[in-house]
Amino acid sequence: MPLRPRLTPAVADVRRAVRDTLAATAAERAQDPVAPSTADVLVALSGGPDSLALAAAVAFEAPRTAAGSTPLRAGAVVVDHGLQEGSAEVAERAAEQARALGLEPVLVRRVVVGSEGGPEGAARAARYAALEAAALETGALAILLAHTLDDQAETVLLGLARGSGPTSLQGMEPRAGLFARPLLGVRRETTHAFCADSGLDAWHDPQNRDPAFRRVRVRETVLPLLERELGPGIAEALVRTADQLREDSEALDHFAEEQAEELADHAEAGISLSVRGLEANPAALRQRLIRLAVEGEFGLTLSRRQTLDVARLVTDWHGQGPVSLPGVTVVRRGGVLHFEAAATLATD
Repeated sequence: MPLRPRLTPAVADVRRAVRDTLAATAAERAQDPVAPSTADVLVALSGGPDSLALAAAVAFEAPRTAAGSTPLRAGAVVVDHGLQEGSAEVAERAAEQARALGLEPVLVRRVVVGSEGGPEGAARAARYAALEAAALETGALAILLAHTLDDQAETVLLGLARGSGPTSLQGMEPRAGLFARPLLGVRRETTHAFCADSGLDAWHDPQNRDPAFRRVRVRETVLPLLERELGPGIAEALVRTADQLREDSEALDHFAEEQAEELADHAEAGISLSVRGLEANPAALRQRLIRLAVEGEFGLTLSRRQTLDVARLVTDWHGQGPVSLPGVTVVRRGGVLHFEAAATLATD
């Protein structure tokens, strides 16, 4: 039988956080009730406090959330990265906890972690691939991830340290395609309290205390230092900043897409943008238009340096030659920026 914990503030907060996500998924399922599926949502469960609290809240709320004329069906997927001794036992224990909570189906997937992108990046790529495959297998409309407000604050700080611009500083999105993060407004201490109040024995990953990982150093050293030196509320302030940046960025992206329809001229060899049209826009929109043109036409994501190199053909024009990007050449001719495949330009 599923566990029925007493209703404490922590339990109430986590349950409340999952309701909107489940309601949105239920509405999506109701639009296509005959789609083959064995689960409408899957919880990505590691057995740690955050994902275990999420799993328990989803197990409680899903049967109370209607998808058309039937309750929402919730399952779980446990990914075993095989990177630590005893990982198979940890995965099976998490699966047993999911079944005890009443989640069904419960899938356990062992993955092979490569080396591309470093240990953290490679593990993340293998994990997300396994989660997507599980959603395809079950017909699930959403995979629920247990990232908390603290995780979001850490992500923003890491993005700030990389200097990678507003995209990184926006942090993680509450919903990005298949993946939903209901707990981005919930503190980590709340998920830990949820488990304690619910009698759930969570697994504590020793890698979450290993200072070899940058995120652990941010968690264990940097954020506590900022709280100590600048006062409490730093994590919440970082998340508010991420939310505001995401809203601003979405608005600018929308304006850029509207402008692109007017400024862009597609040709067989590539795409062109009017210099006068680019000049008339502020820098933030101009640079978005350049990135949008290159990504949309060639599938290439430009760095800030690359974007500014192209922008100088508009803002600092003195007859200079083309700008070379990976596989793409940008040249100014007669008041127009031409973005062309490098091989095509070379044969002109």
